[in-house]
Amino acid sequence: MKALSSAILIVLLSISLVTSHDQIDIDHFLRCLSTHSHRSFPIADAILVPSNSSFQSIYQLRANNLRILSSATSRPVAIITALHPSHAQATVICAKRHGLQVRIRSGGHDYEGLSYTSSVPFVILDMFNLNSIDIDMKTKTAWIQAGATTGELYYRIAEQSKVHGFPSGVCTALGIGGHFSGGGYGVLMRKYGLSIDHVIDAQLIDADGRIHNRRSMGEDVFWAIRGGGTTSFGIILAWRVKLVRVPPKVTVFTVQRTLDQGATELAFRWQQVAPKLPKNLFVRLQSVPVNNGGNNKTIRVSFIGHFLGKTSKLVRLMNVKFPELGLTRDDCLEMSWVESILYWAGLPNGTSIDALLDRVQVNRVYYKTKSDYYKAVIPKRGLETLWEAMIDIEHIIVQLNPYGGRMEEISEKETSFAHRGGNLFMAQYMVYWTQSDGGIHAAGRYVELSRGLYSAMAPYASRNPREAFINYRDLDVGSNESGETDFEVTKEYGTKYFGHNFLRLAGVKAMIDPDNFFKNEQSIPPFPKRPIH
Repeated sequence: MKALSSAILIVLLSISLVTSHDQIDIDHFLRCLSTHSHRSFPIADAILVPSNSSFQSIYQLRANNLRILSSATSRPVAIITALHPSHAQATVICAKRHGLQVRIRSGGHDYEGLSYTSSVPFVILDMFNLNSIDIDMKTKTAWIQAGATTGELYYRIAEQSKVHGFPSGVCTALGIGGHFSGGGYGVLMRKYGLSIDHVIDAQLIDADGRIHNRRSMGEDVFWAIRGGGTTSFGIILAWRVKLVRVPPKVTVFTVQRTLDQGATELAFRWQQVAPKLPKNLFVRLQSVPVNNGGNNKTIRVSFIGHFLGKTSKLVRLMNVKFPELGLTRDDCLEMSWVESILYWAGLPNGTSIDALLDRVQVNRVYYKTKSDYYKAVIPKRGLETLWEAMIDIEHIIVQLNPYGGRMEEISEKETSFAHRGGNLFMAQYMVYWTQSDGGIHAAGRYVELSRGLYSAMAPYASRNPREAFINYRDLDVGSNESGETDFEVTKEYGTKYFGHNFLRLAGVKAMIDPDNFFKNEQSIPPFPKRPIH
């Protein structure tokens, strides 16, 4: 205890050099942390304050979007890099007691930076070090701590089995805590649905610092955290999931066409075909602007496929279902399921699966992302509108991810993720730029270009409301700057993200966090006591 007290004293002395009128409150907060954490796991080792030499590097290392990092946003008064669940509990208890907000970060892939910025005094609870994965092949289940990444999960499954996998994202540095809480989708979605469709238990810290499992939190809360964005309800410590079967060999392919090679006609046809293909086949449409020299700009459309089976069967299937694409054996690669993750991550064929253990995304850029759901085919004129806007932006990637299959079979009420049947595909529009393009000084221009493209696609996207994906956070769809319980404000973004599930989510919020401790600019407020109109 003497050593622990000395360590806390050092932290207090260091923070006193960089704080002013808030010093006493922060000092009390830090002392509170030591009081409420596990004796065998000193929390002093997990506390970073602005005067620590590693504070800025940790803050930046685990924050993904340079647009947010470089903007004039406030910094946390402390980062708690939790090494034990008691550190997360203590952070909640002490932040609540001393009037600080808690922002929770697992992987840092947060499009609007809500996990590492705030307009009010706050601390970051960094879950990155809580990354254990315990796989039980007898029950075909796994307990995954929130700080583990999708890449680590895939790697650990492959260590145990060549015929099991898990439906989750293709970006291998995603933090499991946040990724699952918003749904979690990937190339297995048409066969198996979302990550949350295979979650069977969870560990959740509530606003009083208590740890719940599925039984103690109750089925309403368990329903809410699967797709409702957990940071409105508590802090996810771990998820328990059921693994899924995959064949020993899968097939991947990429076929590319430019506009003068008939890309528009193929993209139009893809919309009609992709959502109706067999469940074991996923074909993403991805488009980017390219320059063929001089002012000869065009769009290159890629059809990127993942098939749970061998190449010969896939080619026969595509020749029947989508002959216009002209898929051949030479376009295809046959490999194990875990190797296909590397393919989708954009790594060269033959890369060791050890690359899945790289936990931090290195090549970061500035970006602004928006999302859409489409319930009807975009006409060719609409596609041309999209191409024209993309050419003007230059630095943009548009991905269309097909629905159908298992996504069509699961009710929107099964979990709090509402975007199920009736959708043909989901779109992600990512506008990006680098330091050489102007860095943070160019943000205004690129953000406006993003908004212009989004506006141009309005006639073709879902409407009333125009739906959006919570894991592709976008403050443009509505925000509640104070995070308080202004229900009319929160309905704007709440119905876009959660559809008819929004009101039930607000009711669950009132049950588990009636004082609205867990809040951010797009959080779910407690159900109001006054009538809703």
